Amino acid sequence: MTTDFAFRSGAEQGIFPFELVEYGHSVEGVPLRYLPAKKEARLLVFAAIHGEESETTFLLSRALRKLFSAPDYVACILTANPDGMLRGTRCNANGVDLNRNFPTSNWKAEKTLVRLVLEAPRETELSTGSSAGSEPETQALIALIQKLGVKKVVSLHAPLGLVDSDFHTELAVQMENVFALPWQSGVGYPTPGSFGTYAAEKNLECVTVELPREAPEILAIRHAEKLADFLQNYR
Repeated sequence: MTTDFAFRSGAEQGIFPFELVEYGHSVEGVPLRYLPAKKEARLLVFAAIHGEESETTFLLSRALRKLFSAPDYVACILTANPDGMLRGTRCNANGVDLNRNFPTSNWKAEKTLVRLVLEAPRETELSTGSSAGSEPETQALIALIQKLGVKKVVSLHAPLGLVDSDFHTELAVQMENVFALPWQSGVGYPTPGSFGTYAAEKNLECVTVELPREAPEILAIRHAEKLADFLQNYR
């Protein structure tokens, strides 16, 4: 992909310059907002469905702030789980792992075990919700996708350092190139009720980008310009 436009100068990148549109509310009533595509949404990129993965929001914001206008064909959600981000938790304010709450055929009404850090055992318990799709953040994201009519989604996570999708598609290759990360199918453990599973069952293409375990500033230095280029030139 070749950049055929100039980025904003560093002096111009301090404030997020685009209007965000409300698409729902979190458990605690925080507005859920997204950046609409300038012309037509053909791709949705969302960050921080796990609130403790705030580097995904940081990087997406840095990339968008380089642009003079919203992407023509990409809609973006900076933070899909604002209550969790405000608390620094993976889960939302109800203690639900939103990426285990989607209404899928394999959703399970039981505790999900997660790691506090990569080296820790999976012993931290979170809820998958009172029912599949029980959480307002989950419901709002599904409704937005249906409203926009997008068929492709990129979900930004951290810190496994890989690109995950069921098939090695053009979009997956583009994410490999943007982030210089290897592709694989699956993350190596079951993810019942995940957005990726929901997308597959709804015939949506989902590519999950797991950012590497690096400081936000390093991620921005290495990837923000390439991500901005991708967003602006995506067709």
